Amino acid sequence: MSRLSSSTAPDVPRPVSRGIVHLGLGAFHRAHQAAFTHEAALLTGDSSWGITGVTQRSATVAEQLRPQDGLFTLVEKGPGIDRASVVGSITEVISAVDDADAVVDAIADPRVRIVSLTVTEKGYRLDPATGRLRVDDPEIVADLTGRSPGTVVGQLVAGLALRVKLDAPVTVLSCDNLPHNGVLLAGIVRDYVAQRDDATALQSWIDSAASFPNSMVDRIVPATTDEDRRRLEETGLRDDAVVVCEPFRQWVIEDHFAAERPAWDLVGVQFVTDVEPWETMKLRVLNASHSLLAYLGVRSGHSTIADAVADPVLKSLAHRMIVSDVAPTLHPDMNSDAYANEVLTRFANPTLPHTTRQVAMDGSQKLGPRLLGTVRDAQERGSSTTWLAVAVASWVAYVIDEVRAGRALDDPMADVLSRAATQDDAVAALLSVEQIFGADLGPDSPFGRRVAAAADLLVGSAAVTTEFVANIERELS
Repeated sequence: MSRLSSSTAPDVPRPVSRGIVHLGLGAFHRAHQAAFTHEAALLTGDSSWGITGVTQRSATVAEQLRPQDGLFTLVEKGPGIDRASVVGSITEVISAVDDADAVVDAIADPRVRIVSLTVTEKGYRLDPATGRLRVDDPEIVADLTGRSPGTVVGQLVAGLALRVKLDAPVTVLSCDNLPHNGVLLAGIVRDYVAQRDDATALQSWIDSAASFPNSMVDRIVPATTDEDRRRLEETGLRDDAVVVCEPFRQWVIEDHFAAERPAWDLVGVQFVTDVEPWETMKLRVLNASHSLLAYLGVRSGHSTIADAVADPVLKSLAHRMIVSDVAPTLHPDMNSDAYANEVLTRFANPTLPHTTRQVAMDGSQKLGPRLLGTVRDAQERGSSTTWLAVAVASWVAYVIDEVRAGRALDDPMADVLSRAATQDDAVAALLSVEQIFGADLGPDSPFGRRVAAAADLLVGSAAVTTEFVANIERELS
């Protein structure tokens, strides 16, 4: 069987030079930024925006894409929709595990005008409570001793340091689900640079020649399955790198670039002066309800998000959290009701098997931006936090249940969480992890006590039922 490549798909337009380096070459990037970049090139004929994609933790994606010359099939699936197209914007793939120096050299290339990132929350190696770089992280310490950098920030700063000699401006564009992601990334870079001998000169150049715009990205992209690959092979073409996603997509970026950018505006990207209203609504509505449905979905025996949102009790809980607790914290010009209904409809897409356990991973990094920031804003306003407490409690109960069942946690703080979950009062021990909850939302705080009450109702219980909801209303409302 023929495999997708430049020789088997010669009509797919390809860039002729590198313009973007992307750190974190996962399925989301390919379904989102790479697709936007490909379509912009089709419209304009500009062939200078080839993407050099970097895989960070595993060489698997590199092994999938290299024999295909960077080409992959993007399959959009929804009710009544099943369409496929070949995306040609990725021209080179580097495995940072195998060749970190090649990553640095790519970032330093003066033809590169944008370095973008989708490395997930944990890739930033930040303290969730402070949003600052953990400079004592062993991998950060190792990078600063002069090895070929193994962390994202180490690779980025090493590449920027080489660009100083060329005085080549560059935009560093975070596309991860973090509040004020550009500002946050700039702060992490600053924290890292401050540990270097050339800190003053390097930071001065970064301040003048690099920009870190905030952005918001949105598209549901579940892990590709063997069945997805098999279905594509029925067309007579093998594609080991196929990506499946929903039809919906959105990208909002602050129009603050240090150098040129692709004509993304022609293919639906919104350039704005302030991305905060979109970013906050997406994190607090879509991502927060995603997490709630994941943790409670696992408890109720639902393997996918679509199954979880089809459960009327879980869907009702997600909707209550959005309307009662989240909406009052959003920008008044944002239509949170319409967005909530749209999000829950998207989650119900039965053609996307986005697993609850996939969404549940890395909770220690996700709670802050998705839920705890909303809690703090709601408390300041004096508005409801009842269902936010249930959402946090669902994570607490999930961690305890996983540890007690002997299953390994997929979380960068797994060791800390596992120790806490084995304490006599596991709920209080988890709420006492200040790296997550800070000093203000711990077990003795009013919110912490509400979380503990909800978690006590959840731990060890079976599926979430209307009786659980009634008990929450009685005890927390």
